[in-house]
Amino acid sequence: MSTVVSQAPAGASEAGHAPHAESNALIKPGYHPRLTNEDLAPLRKQTWGQYNIFAFWMSDVHSVGGYITAGSLFALGLSSWQVLVSLLVGIVIVQFFCNLVAKPSQVTGVPYPVVCRASFGVLGANIPAIIRGLIAVAWYGVQTYLASAAFMVLALHMFPNLAPYADVAQHGFVGLSTLGWVAFMIMWVLQAFVFWHGMEAIRKFIDWAGPAVYVVMAVLCGWLVWKAGWSNIDLNLGGIKFQGWDALPVMLSAIALVVSYFSGPMLNFGDFSRYGKSFDAVKKGNFWGLPINFVFFSLLTVITTAATLPVFGELITDPVHTVGKIDSTTAVVLGALTFMIATIGINIVANFVSPAFDFSNVAPQHISWRTGGMIAAVGSVFLTPWNLYNSPEVIHYTLDVLGSFIGPLFGILIADYYIVRRQRIDVDALYTMSTKGEYWYSGGYNPKAIQALIPSALVPILCVMVPVLRGGANYAWFIGMGLGFVLYVLLNRNNKT
Repeated sequence: MSTVVSQAPAGASEAGHAPHAESNALIKPGYHPRLTNEDLAPLRKQTWGQYNIFAFWMSDVHSVGGYITAGSLFALGLSSWQVLVSLLVGIVIVQFFCNLVAKPSQVTGVPYPVVCRASFGVLGANIPAIIRGLIAVAWYGVQTYLASAAFMVLALHMFPNLAPYADVAQHGFVGLSTLGWVAFMIMWVLQAFVFWHGMEAIRKFIDWAGPAVYVVMAVLCGWLVWKAGWSNIDLNLGGIKFQGWDALPVMLSAIALVVSYFSGPMLNFGDFSRYGKSFDAVKKGNFWGLPINFVFFSLLTVITTAATLPVFGELITDPVHTVGKIDSTTAVVLGALTFMIATIGINIVANFVSPAFDFSNVAPQHISWRTGGMIAAVGSVFLTPWNLYNSPEVIHYTLDVLGSFIGPLFGILIADYYIVRRQRIDVDALYTMSTKGEYWYSGGYNPKAIQALIPSALVPILCVMVPVLRGGANYAWFIGMGLGFVLYVLLNRNNKT
């Protein structure tokens, strides 16, 4: 059964007012202001093709974090072919789930927090929205800090006399050096500038940023291979420690790591798939952007990382440090700018757009999409992400506990759309505060969704917090997603939709 999309004619008024001349929002007179603004309303036109979705994933993959994650898999003690199999299986799983979560937003033209109204209630949707928004704020700060590290490499290469200001012990504030603050705020402002110009500006930015990063990475890889000599490059980083059946648990952990890495953008992928001109275009974009792009990027990453050993005498997994080692101003400038652009790309698509919609959903008439994004940006500074990133224990517990909710939220959303509602959503009911509305439930909250969320998030949290259960922490997303899915279906087994 296909999704019910109740749309108004092109001239529909905005809650009794004339529509904005350039607005792409389709707001009907009956839509309640408590649930509606131009950013959260259904789209009039959906214009993104498969290349735009492909470019979105390129921006999401091509980052310092993605580089280090891909490289770390090759250092698990597996052979290269075992790592590639793990990468491929993991990313195909991500592609499958992204296609599932993309459809409700693509066919209705609404973002993630609005789709959640169907399962959590028109007011209860703020629960998943705020959880996802908080996770994005934390990661937004960390990624901005990583991008600022590339800026510092460039600044110190060009102006070595700035070195004292890069020393937090000599010139520092709240754990960050003076130069670090300057670099962080420059990256902060650059990202805000792109974001402030809206989704069309973001689309244009990611359309060229991903391919540009590829070009420079390929040049860097080629130069290192030329310097090292292909015969001197060992792709088995750290050596092979596991063979035969002993490698299977490690491969499963690698697969789980790949899925976990993409779990955040995967959950709110509807924020982007809503712009897709067709579901087929979204699926094709996911195919080229995930399995094809990610495996190629991973190969480029591991060859580059492996070549650092014979060239520099040490294995360097951080591309920013690799660039900093090159004795060439042109190479340092190009490399630093590339990884700054790459990190801006992932930060905007993964950690800016999500809280923009999520926080706007809390109070649509007071918090616009831009305001929601700026709340996230300002909040990321107060988190002092450099302290978060430099303390593995703090980042482990903070982000892993928050991340334990991602799987259950995903499972509940998928169970509601595909099993309980059988791909049927009444779009108009997503924007009504009527007590007779389909998604009003009990006071605007769906008790069954909350009942499914609590235990399905508690189990992954225990896996993170309790030492004896820590073996399951790698699979926290799968555990939470599975529990959320099953519990929600069981709680709704008598529902007739």
